[in-house]
Formats: sequence, C-alpha cells, structure tokens
Amino acid sequence: MAKIGRGNMLSILSILILLEFTSCQHSSSTTLGYIATADTAVAGFDSTMIQPEPKKSPLLITKWDSLQKNLITFQVDSINPVDVKLQKRRLKDSLRREFDNKPKHVYLTFDDGPLIGSAAIDSIATAKDIKINAFLVGRHANMSKRLKRDLEKYRSNPLVGCYNHSYTHGMNRFSAFYSNPNTAFADFEKNEVDLALTHKIIRLPGRNIWIYDDVRKIDLQSGSSTADLLYTNGYKIYGWDVEWRIHGLTGKPIQSVGEIYHRIRNFMNNKSSLTPNNVVLLMHDDMFQNKKGQLLLTALIDSLKREDYQFDFIEDYPKRY
Repeated sequence: MAKIGRGNMLSILSILILLEFTSCQHSSSTTLGYIATADTAVAGFDSTMIQPEPKKSPLLITKWDSLQKNLITFQVDSINPVDVKLQKRRLKDSLRREFDNKPKHVYLTFDDGPLIGSAAIDSIATAKDIKINAFLVGRHANMSKRLKRDLEKYRSNPLVGCYNHSYTHGMNRFSAFYSNPNTAFADFEKNEVDLALTHKIIRLPGRNIWIYDDVRKIDLQSGSSTADLLYTNGYKIYGWDVEWRIHGLTGKPIQSVGEIYHRIRNFMNNKSSLTPNNVVLLMHDDMFQNKKGQLLLTALIDSLKREDYQFDFIEDYPKRY
C-alpha cells in the first residue's frame, strides 16, 4: 500500500471538512425550512423576474349587482355635498355606458317541441346561421313518426341546443305535477334518458324559475321544491326575460314582431334582464307551424341581427363582463 504524504493528508482533511460544511448548510436549508434570499440565491438568478400577480379588477356585473343590492357606500362631502341618490344615479349611468360597449347576447328558446313547427324552426336557424335552443318534451316526440323525424333534425343540427322540458309536460296540470317533487323529478330524468340529452339544463313547464350558480329566482312557490331537488342533483334551471305569448286556441303569436323586438331592445338597453346584456326570449314551437308565423320569426331574427346581437346557446348563459 502506498504511503500518503503529510501534504496530501492535509489536502484530504481540508476536502472532508469542506464537504461536511456544505452538507450542514444543505441540511439547514431543507429540514429547517430555510429559504434562500437574494443574497444566497443561485448565481445567475434574477429575482426581479418574479412579478407580483396583478390584481384583478371587479367584473362589471359585480359592480352592477353591488349597486342593485345597495352594497356600495356613498360618501357625502361636507364642503361640496353631492346627494347620495345623485351619486347612485351617476354610477348606474356610468355602468350602463360600460355595458353598452360590450357584446349583447340574445337566447332564442323554443318550448314544447317537437311539434308541428319544429321543422320550420330548424330550417330557419340553418338559413339564418344562428344558434337556437329547444326545450324538448319526450311525450311529444313519441306521438308520431313525423315528430320523431323533427326531433332528429334538431339533434343533428349543430345550431340547435337540445334541453330538458320534462317528459309529460306535467300533462298541463302544473299544480298537481309539482305537488310531488319526487314524481316530477323522475319525469325529468325519464326525459333525459329517453331523448339522450347531454346537458343537465332544464326549464320547468308552466314556471319561470331560475336556479343556477348563486342565483335563485322563483315565480310560483308550487314549483320551488321540484326546482330545488333538480338543482341539488346537478341540474341548472333557466327561465326567461321576455315571452312572445301564444294564443291558446290558435297557436298563433299574440304580440307583433315590433312589440317583441322593442321589448328585447328595452331589456337590453335598460339592463333590466336577469343578467345585463343577456336577454332570454321564450317562444313555443307551434307558434311557427304555418308560413305566416315563420315569416314573423324570420323578421324578428333580421331585426335583432341589425342590432348586432349575438345568438347564443343557453348552456353558455350568462355571458359576464
């Protein structure tokens, strides 16, 4: 065995001491939670590269909701006082102007299909290249081969969103239908399975009820228990802002195209819909079973297009700014 000289021995000892020192340093920084500072950082690391995450500005809709719910405190300057009501009105006008600079969204929804009229609605959506929303009733789809074909037209059209409007439509006896929430819930489940619906989105027959996210708006309490049961099982429930009413005997639209157009426009401009810049229009498939009704629907769509409204699926509701 070769002998190690005194000089070599000292060199080895120095190396061992240095290794022990660096090992202790590493141990203290990991096991004791020590975090390297700028002074001890790895060479070449630029700490200025880490920028604080920018603060997100409140959504416009958040400001609007806070104003509507009186959650904003307005101060009155004793030297140059401005009335609180005036301050509130100025803020509301300012927010409206901001909304006016954002896109405006309209949701054309058709209930009770498939019915006579559904095929025409499908064709109009394709011809006008707009998205529409069909809230379907399974019982109607099984009434005839023609209606089954019309259902398939809806399902195969990428411009048509298909959603749940119950299997029986409550047999149009709504108080009785909603008196047993479990039975009503099963009716919606059957519709989802029978029509192979992929979106857990519902409109309740005979009720204008909204329950989604943190929103809960009830028109008639007799449907609220069913709506709550659906929501707790993963469904979203959507109502409507504007209704193009249907004549019960003839199936014809009651209001004129001009009346409905101006109602939608007023809701949009006044920000009086459930969500500003989002207006949901309710219609029924059998309103458009003849040529006259179809021309009315086409005229309404053309009027809304001239306003540069965007036609959207209800599954994307609401568009928030």
